[in-house]
Amino acid sequence: MSHRPRLLVLRALGLGDLLAGVPALRALRRAFPGHELVLAAPAELAPVAAATGAVDRLLPASAPSRAVPRTLDWSGPPPDVAVDLHGNGPPSHRLLQSLRPLRLLAFAHPDTPGIEGPPWYAEEHERDRWCRLLRSYGIDADPTDLLLPRPAAPSPAPGAVVLHPGAGAPARCWPTERYAAVATALRAQGRRVVVTGGADEGDLVARLAAQAGLPGTDVLAGGLPFDLLAALVADARAVVSGDTGIAHLAVAHATPTVTLFGPVPPDRWGPPPHPRHIALWHGPPGDPHGRHPDPALLRITPPEVLDALTRLPSGDPRPASGVSTR
Repeated sequence: MSHRPRLLVLRALGLGDLLAGVPALRALRRAFPGHELVLAAPAELAPVAAATGAVDRLLPASAPSRAVPRTLDWSGPPPDVAVDLHGNGPPSHRLLQSLRPLRLLAFAHPDTPGIEGPPWYAEEHERDRWCRLLRSYGIDADPTDLLLPRPAAPSPAPGAVVLHPGAGAPARCWPTERYAAVATALRAQGRRVVVTGGADEGDLVARLAAQAGLPGTDVLAGGLPFDLLAALVADARAVVSGDTGIAHLAVAHATPTVTLFGPVPPDRWGPPPHPRHIALWHGPPGDPHGRHPDPALLRITPPEVLDALTRLPSGDPRPASGVSTR
């Protein structure tokens, strides 16, 4: 039986990281159509990886605090191609080198001199960074190729404005009382408001719901299954959140967004330029791992968020193809 070549991609990070890497994954799919494309990423992201249309198989891999996994459960012959979309090394480089791939694509780092990749630019936008990496190896990559197909599942709250108060670090969490002020104003305008949260954000969501007087039917806590979360986001009027995974999911479904940035500026992680996406940012940059809401984030006010929502386009914003912006 002939051996199908295998391409291993390391991106053992979160939802937003995976969605920011979709253009690079699709570029690799086009460049290596005969390879089995294996993505090393957290197991819970398997439905997301499948939705990209670029990944054949997910290899469960993760580590706390966005670190590089210590090992990969790789079996069989070495990868024919390995691609480091996790970071600039050297730990991620060495993890992939330990599998003895025939070819390794990665950014250059002085501690892994055997890799002759392009230089790493810390201030580069995440989508652009990985596409530039691939282009340096002769692989055409388009950072705008990021839309996902419309979910098959029905939305639990079509047309609602979705508020998501959580984020990966307290520094990126806008205060719940400000989200509550936005929710109260929207409901006074006759808008349905739905609040979502991750599996470990039940207390945060409950506090916001209580402050805004939301009915239980509009409180979706505990981490929705991906198909329902994607359906909710795809059919939402808008998504209001900090710089976190649901903002990237909304961008992937061409749903209008108001994203609250701080301490990391939108030129690093923000949505692509489009009237349906408004990024609020007052700077300066701060500590993304801080234990309290960043001062830049606190400069954003509820009236500013409400004004941004009024400026979003109405109607179905998705391109006719529903898959790519190219």
